[in-house]
Amino acid sequence: MSIDLSLHPCFNAGAKHKYGRIHLPVAPACNVQCGFCNRLYDCVNESRPGVTSAVLTPRQSLEYLKLALEKRPDITVVGIAGPGDPFATPEKTIETLSLVRDHYPEMLLCVASNGMQVANYARQLADLEVSHVTITVNAVDPEIGSRVYRWFRDGTRVLRGVAGATVLLERQLEAITRLKELGVTVKVNSILLPGINLDHIPAIAEKAASLDVDIFNCIPMLPAAGSDFENIAEPDCATVEKIRAEAQQFIPQMRHCARCRADAAGFIGEANPEELDKLLRGCCTSAHDKRSAVAERIAVATMEGVMVNEHLGQASTLSIFENGPDGPRLLEERRTPPMGGGSDRWHALARMLDDCHTVLVQFAGSSPTELLAEYGIRVLTMEGLITPALEELFAGKPLPAYMTARAPTRCGEACSGDKDGCG
Repeated sequence: MSIDLSLHPCFNAGAKHKYGRIHLPVAPACNVQCGFCNRLYDCVNESRPGVTSAVLTPRQSLEYLKLALEKRPDITVVGIAGPGDPFATPEKTIETLSLVRDHYPEMLLCVASNGMQVANYARQLADLEVSHVTITVNAVDPEIGSRVYRWFRDGTRVLRGVAGATVLLERQLEAITRLKELGVTVKVNSILLPGINLDHIPAIAEKAASLDVDIFNCIPMLPAAGSDFENIAEPDCATVEKIRAEAQQFIPQMRHCARCRADAAGFIGEANPEELDKLLRGCCTSAHDKRSAVAERIAVATMEGVMVNEHLGQASTLSIFENGPDGPRLLEERRTPPMGGGSDRWHALARMLDDCHTVLVQFAGSSPTELLAEYGIRVLTMEGLITPALEELFAGKPLPAYMTARAPTRCGEACSGDKDGCG
């Protein structure tokens, strides 16, 4: 099989108006929390990484691709870029890539990742002839990296600060080295974060060049509402060009990046065609059918990570747990949609919890409880320790009676609000 690498519009600026790409949004979870990221799903008017109109299973994504290619035969690249990290749920990523390779052997395949777990799957990616991989490296100094990320998940460990940034950097460098050894084209993305890493970008570019990275992409941060960095201003064009010129001294620059959504489709720089967006939503089957295939986790509203002790409407983050071989383990923390907006907030939350079947909270209003139930997500109110509750639920048992939450006295069903929760 011969694959023409020049047909990749992200790696070849001359192809961007001739050939399209399509991102299959099959990776809902993430293993790091970036300060600039807030992964809200249903946001059709916002174009930035981490956003998608739906999350698909691998089989659904294959059906979507088939229908999309009938509408857009100019698509030459199939990529996976979120809305989380493809290797936070590697089984979904590898299955999707395998299905696409089997059914469309001529297609270019690519993946974009933070690099935390890529090295473990480099051989499989090469065997699947994934020709292009993007690793986002925002610092090669762990002190700076500790300011970019809030936490890091490495297997069963959740790390923070310099220790976590050190592990992430080690994994990123290992991933790049391994991919290049296997003949994979590698692009490094660096997000330009004013006040944090702007002066550090040339050092990242120099390190990337030393590892034989093929191309470097300076991406100006796009402030995302609800993220830690929402109040940091986007760097202006003059600043971006200055930094690119500095990085250019070490490595070729990509200058046509459009900060694509996790469900981007069509040509780079164009809005997602409405016909493809409809196909994407249509391939996402009914909420209950979809959830039975992919929901494996439980979300918890907690203030300190030990007790279930927060109202759903007031929770700015939810802790996501899965059932590991040694019992419940924390995967990540996800920011909830901003307060306000009525039912739109709960629709967004439901899509954000695409891989969860249950939410544990201290209290919740009837409106979000009923709306989440329409997506196949049950809301359970309780009081007590997180771990014993999760052990019961992952074993398929009901919550013990002693964990049942007392009736609310201020929020939820006993308040005089509109039943949308506190927000």
